[in-house]
Amino acid sequence: MNELMTAITTGITAFTATNIDDLVILTLLFSQVNKTFRSWHIVIGQYLGFGTLIVASLVGFAGGLILPASWTGLLGLVPIAAGISRLLHPEDDSSATDEPEADISNYSSQVLGFLSPQIYSVASITIANGGDNVGIYMPLFANTSFYSLLIIISTFLLLVGVWCFMTYKLTCQPIVANIITQYGNNFVPLVLISIGVFIVLDHASLTPMALVISCVCLALIMKIIQVYKAPTVSRL
Repeated sequence: MNELMTAITTGITAFTATNIDDLVILTLLFSQVNKTFRSWHIVIGQYLGFGTLIVASLVGFAGGLILPASWTGLLGLVPIAAGISRLLHPEDDSSATDEPEADISNYSSQVLGFLSPQIYSVASITIANGGDNVGIYMPLFANTSFYSLLIIISTFLLLVGVWCFMTYKLTCQPIVANIITQYGNNFVPLVLISIGVFIVLDHASLTPMALVISCVCLALIMKIIQVYKAPTVSRL
């Protein structure tokens, strides 16, 4: 019993210490839910990304088979790209509606949903923001028994759901919802870009100049993509 309680307490402490910032990110993500970006995209993406961090920690613990920190930091380009996209095309954020979520009980819909890019975007942000998690989880896992390891991982997975529920409910509060509705579309792109810049620089993945050049290239690519997409939309 003592080992069980110790493992649970350790899991809660480690998860909370390494995922406080995820509360902000998840709140911002849930505030952007619309007819193409569903809340279940966020939940599945969060579990997929966090599960990847756990696997990476286990692989690193077992044999040191983990990507260099500088490579992991390049995932910071994902939130940067998302932020630039929102700055360039703010009208896309106004497509949010109060339509109910589509029924996903159908098996084929679930499969297509699981393969959707929205899920992998959320997962990428979670992974990119979780470099410190791996650095903390590896020594934590290395100093626990197999039984405690299972309890800690189970606690982690349970708390991911708690985090998602808390942040979703937070965005449902009238005061929070009004603030986000008024300022969210202007605030979210800057936060995403800031998170990405911090991740890239913190992992020394790119020099500041290389990061600036990368951001300019991302902006040009997105602008070109939008130009090519525009005629298709107009024909519809």
